[in-house]
Amino acid sequence: MTMLKGKKIVLGITGSIAAYKACYVIRGLIKAGAEVQVVITPAGKEFITPITLSALTQKPVISDFFSQRDGTWHSHVALGLWADAMLIAPCTASTLGKMAHGVADNMLITTYLSMKAPVFIAPAMDLDMYQHPSTQENLRILQSYGNRVIEPQSGFLASGLEGKGRMEEPEKIVEFLERALSTDVPLTGKRIMITAGPTYEKIDPVRFIGNYSSGKMGFALAEECARQGAEVELVTGPVALTTHHPDIHRTDVESCEEMYQAATSIYTSCDAAILCAAVADFRPESIAEEKIKREHDDLIIRLKPTHDIAAALGQMKQEGQRLVGFALETNDEQQNALGKLERKNLDFIVLNSLRNEGTCFQSDENQICIISRQGQKDYPRKQKSEVATDIVNELASIL
Repeated sequence: MTMLKGKKIVLGITGSIAAYKACYVIRGLIKAGAEVQVVITPAGKEFITPITLSALTQKPVISDFFSQRDGTWHSHVALGLWADAMLIAPCTASTLGKMAHGVADNMLITTYLSMKAPVFIAPAMDLDMYQHPSTQENLRILQSYGNRVIEPQSGFLASGLEGKGRMEEPEKIVEFLERALSTDVPLTGKRIMITAGPTYEKIDPVRFIGNYSSGKMGFALAEECARQGAEVELVTGPVALTTHHPDIHRTDVESCEEMYQAATSIYTSCDAAILCAAVADFRPESIAEEKIKREHDDLIIRLKPTHDIAAALGQMKQEGQRLVGFALETNDEQQNALGKLERKNLDFIVLNSLRNEGTCFQSDENQICIISRQGQKDYPRKQKSEVATDIVNELASIL
């Protein structure tokens, strides 16, 4: 791949044990044809020496606002204008907090605040630090500013613990930048939210109201959006599926209320959303604190409506944002789908029918019709991965 050929990359390095991996990131970027300028924090120099980094980049490493030897001023503004991208790898919890709140107390942060080009962040920290609400909120804030987060991976950590917090591997980080900076993929620079899977509405501690959704269609859409260059926010109910593409950030939820809270928060910073989840329309009015015993011949459970996520996002939708819905119907399919399209302010709706046996719940295949205000397009029965391509191509055409 040659997407990075001639690109100017500012590489920010912070005080993490993962700083040694920055050498491999530099090597990958330069091998791909990029020019790399390192900006390192004072703490970063405790983990890796500027001499090593300078030898790899063939450029002096920048750490301070000016050189103590001769007073040479290092202009963060000039760096912000020079770069085609800024990558911070590794990025510690401390640096995340400073970036999110504009605490410009070192050269790296002032460079970030002056950056005109896209910014990519590869967090690295212990699992408890990564999971802490303040870290997660800082990541959310930075993403809302348009920054791209390269998700850390799970594995053995320097603390001796095992969990999520390992910086993504250098070759994967370079691949991430190559995809993101490519102009050959239609969804480059777009952030897309996808909901997937079922929701579970608790009756008591061991029982719930749910449905047969496997999440396969939503996960296929997430992979296809990422393949076409998008940064994907996947909000999924309880499913036995995993994601593969590094540009997919996954949020797991259980109930409609949890999915509603996640979706309404995330959509504000997205270019589009595809609402593929099979969300419960009703939930029990009250949840029993203990398992309900069989004491009578019948049991009456009073239900109340859940949040209408599609309608809520349709009301929130701003100019330039796109919203795609799904409709699973058993009768009057086109008429019901078109009514949902209008009521919920969707740009187009993907219609499934239970009349097409073996194409909905749990299946690897689907047969859809895409309905918009301009008309409808019917598609033959296909693998869900191929159906996802049809849907994402339709979305790309209106973004």
